[in-house]
Amino acid sequence: MKTGLITIAYIAASALFILSLGGLSRQETARRGNWYGIIGMLIALAATAAAMNPSGWPILGGVLIVGALIGATLAARVQMTSMPELVAILHSFVGLAAVLVGFGTYLGEAAIPQEELLVHHIEIFIGVCIGSITFTGSVIAFLKLRGSIGGKPFMLPGRHLINLLMLAVTIVLGVLYVMAPGVTGNPYLIAAAVVTGILGIHFIMAIGGADMPVVVSMLNSYSGWAASAAGFMLSNDLLIITGALVGSSGAILSYIMCKGMNRSFVSVMLGGFGTEGGTPATASGSAPAGEVRSVDAEHTAEMLKQAKKVIIVPGYGLAVAQAQHSLAEVVKILKAGGTEVKFAIHPVAGRLPGHMNVLLAEANIPYDIVFEMEEINDEFSGTDVSWVIGANDIVNPSALDDPTSPIAGMPVLHVWEARDTVVMKRGMASGYAGVDNPLFYMDNTLMLFGDAKKVVDEILTAMRG
Repeated sequence: MKTGLITIAYIAASALFILSLGGLSRQETARRGNWYGIIGMLIALAATAAAMNPSGWPILGGVLIVGALIGATLAARVQMTSMPELVAILHSFVGLAAVLVGFGTYLGEAAIPQEELLVHHIEIFIGVCIGSITFTGSVIAFLKLRGSIGGKPFMLPGRHLINLLMLAVTIVLGVLYVMAPGVTGNPYLIAAAVVTGILGIHFIMAIGGADMPVVVSMLNSYSGWAASAAGFMLSNDLLIITGALVGSSGAILSYIMCKGMNRSFVSVMLGGFGTEGGTPATASGSAPAGEVRSVDAEHTAEMLKQAKKVIIVPGYGLAVAQAQHSLAEVVKILKAGGTEVKFAIHPVAGRLPGHMNVLLAEANIPYDIVFEMEEINDEFSGTDVSWVIGANDIVNPSALDDPTSPIAGMPVLHVWEARDTVVMKRGMASGYAGVDNPLFYMDNTLMLFGDAKKVVDEILTAMRG
């Protein structure tokens, strides 16, 4: 009876996790999706506790309380601009957990029937290796996103050969491990964890800063497969299902992100194997030249009020300045005056998939005026003012007309096709990819320099006046 109830609980939790992913696919249902996930996790925890020996409940309760307090504190304090690095470090915890579960399962496998040992050892080895790559790779991604490590890719001579050599060593260690009697294979398992940990570091170090949004999504996939591997080791169906959901959805999202950046999915997944994509620009072509025309907040406010249609393109600068709430007030005034206002979201805007969508939702900007790049790119030619706030690479026309550019072929938002384009930036620095932007020198482009929050506040004041 108890076993049946636990199985039913696991099935219910799995269904809720699937519904959660479905809900998170749209802004309108994202809040509901979060609740599905929360309820599913509570059911999973309750079922896991019920399956345990009651003597272990105090320990489980203690670690859950400590973990919940740490998680709640971090979630309450983290800024939206720091969310990508928080996600990266959380992925590392999943990888480390898979490694620890693997070693713990191996050392305590006395009850495993002899005929199942080979499969069990393979499960443990794969889980430890995936977990180790996820752990070290996520730590490097965290340090890169935090700025503790530079965003430039670290390219060792013959790095692909080094990767293949480490992979071959891992396979050899795996063979020796599964052939070792009892728990005498522990040294081979430790060695494999070290080698794959180095491999994880090398993978992520070889990926440039411009590809970090893809890396975050990719590590999300790795963490899911690590969790699924831990489920096999523990014979936990729910963990297997949940890990597979996270792993597959992360892989799909990584593929979508790679398409949005014109990167090879396989190349990024293998740490740049077979491509130099993601390296900062050392522009082989001539640098953009021309005269930059600047504008002030008052003039911009007047342009926006007189426009019949405005498309706003948010970027990381908007998130850094926390200007979304003031921007929402500007949007209300424009809409009240009869101006059609829309937002254009590039797949890799910000530092995390969906970063800009969450930022706008936080300011209660209506979902029905927020559009993805494919939905809105054709509308710029019929727009009076395109307003770029803190974005750079995603509105760079050199991606389309300069084959020597490192971002050549990357789909971008065609903001320059509007009658007038206003670009808000702190200065003339290049974007995250390190590529200069010809947009700034176009005849219909006006540069509005300054902190996004301060400038948007000035625009708001001018509109209210």
